[in-house]
Amino acid sequence: MNFNTLPTKEVMEKTAAALTERGTETVIVQTAADALAQIQAWIPKGASVMNGSSKTLEQVGFIEYLKSNTHGYNNLHEAIVLEKDPAKQAVLRKNAVLSDFYLGSVHAVVENGEYVIASNTGSQLPHIVYTSPNLIFVVGAQKIVPTMADALERLEEYVVPLEDVHMQELYGTNTQVNKVLMFKHENSHMGRKVRMILVNEQLGF
Repeated sequence: MNFNTLPTKEVMEKTAAALTERGTETVIVQTAADALAQIQAWIPKGASVMNGSSKTLEQVGFIEYLKSNTHGYNNLHEAIVLEKDPAKQAVLRKNAVLSDFYLGSVHAVVENGEYVIASNTGSQLPHIVYTSPNLIFVVGAQKIVPTMADALERLEEYVVPLEDVHMQELYGTNTQVNKVLMFKHENSHMGRKVRMILVNEQLGF
């Protein structure tokens, strides 16, 4: 199976509707620039923001936007990186799980509205499963697959080798799939906003 092919408009619309039905409000945009504009529209000034390591966020320009310090956000990731005292840094990491917004991507989206997120350390998972009241996932449409079995195959056979090279380039270390989250529904009683931007471009892995 080719895991880097953009789906048809019909498949994108079907998947977006299924995601929304399961509690992940989804919009379709055409370009990376459109995705960044949507993120900017959703996050108000003064909000605390945390993000995971994501090639997709790099490609849409969000990481550079964060670094510009022109946004008016409380950039929790930057504060963690700048803190050199290990004990203080650990406290900042723990506090960051309560960020107003968490941004990242996913590794595969099933046409029925489920999606898969894998992690080496698990550091981003508390935000995703419970603590952050606002989630924004930015996802290249090539990540859409027909079934959950295809999603897991995409993760193991396609994403991991590419992510391993990416992590070597960034940090000089390998990646490893230690924890895998299947996101099936968001409970409406939680009061959280879970959103996805499906971009009609090949973004991320």
